[in-house]
Amino acid sequence: MVYPLAHLIRILLVFRQSLLALPFMMLLVGCEAESSSLPSSKSLSPEKVASIAATIKAKYPSLSSELRDKVLSTVVQSIDNMVFVEGGQFDMGDFGWACEYDEKDVCAWPCGQEPEQLCNISRDGDDDFVHPVKLSSYYISKYQTTIGEFDLFFVAQNKELFDAEYRGRSDLKNMYAPRLPAPTKRWQEAKDFCKWIGGLSGFPVDLPTEAQWEFSARNRGMHILFPTNDGNLILGKNFPVEGEGETFVVDRFPPSPLGLYNLSGNATDWVNDWYEKDYYKKSPVDNPQGPMSGTQKVKRGSNYPEAPLSAAPLVRRWPDNPNQDAYYPGTGFRCAIQTENPLN
Repeated sequence: MVYPLAHLIRILLVFRQSLLALPFMMLLVGCEAESSSLPSSKSLSPEKVASIAATIKAKYPSLSSELRDKVLSTVVQSIDNMVFVEGGQFDMGDFGWACEYDEKDVCAWPCGQEPEQLCNISRDGDDDFVHPVKLSSYYISKYQTTIGEFDLFFVAQNKELFDAEYRGRSDLKNMYAPRLPAPTKRWQEAKDFCKWIGGLSGFPVDLPTEAQWEFSARNRGMHILFPTNDGNLILGKNFPVEGEGETFVVDRFPPSPLGLYNLSGNATDWVNDWYEKDYYKKSPVDNPQGPMSGTQKVKRGSNYPEAPLSAAPLVRRWPDNPNQDAYYPGTGFRCAIQTENPLN
């Protein structure tokens, strides 16, 4: 069949337009495929998640798409795990408790006594000076950073996993389960992880300050003795049984009323502050950041080897060397977002 010239020209024009449109259609398909693979978030918009994905792709072009997806999921989940803490004023420090009490049915402070009649909660003197602190609102993670998240932090930077030489041993494998709290050898590693999440997400993520940690653990500064779901200490229900001898998954027990898990009895939390024994006596009221310098950093909370009654109280401070000689399981951390603005 012979077609008129005009008809052939129309066919060629349609074919040409189809060819020109093909790259655009492929781009749309690619974008839709990429968009459909993005993780959902309870706190971030799809546009924000896509922006984080683009940041990760630009920062780690040599990583496989599978690893980039894992980094993206970890960053998004880290932000979703943040609990908003409305700021306020509280009296920070060892406010005292009844000299005798039932840890399974703790009395309401001050337990029918005058505050000056109460006994110290902790045996250390560096937390005795009760002082007013006023905090702006912030966010803090409901969970301690896990080994799985910490491992990905190492992998993304092309670093060997910590304790790589021990992980193949059958008698030690349980120490590196992905949902256990991540141990640190150096305080800086904890800070760097939080900053890594911040750099990829675009939020000011960092370690919490010591004051933020205590305010959170005390359910916005309330006078409570144990940072458990109900303020009591019931072994096996909201706190590990004495002598268990190892760390446990970060969401094992019920959370505190504020929604935070394992504030004591598992691993300690590094905070941002340098340590100074008498800092409480000169701490500023508004958003204290700790001393400008020092030789030790502060840890808060407690770790698994301790006896419950000495481990659980939440006013105690832990000064420690920021550079340890090993990755000890009882030294962990959780991140915070240093903003009072809503996440989106």
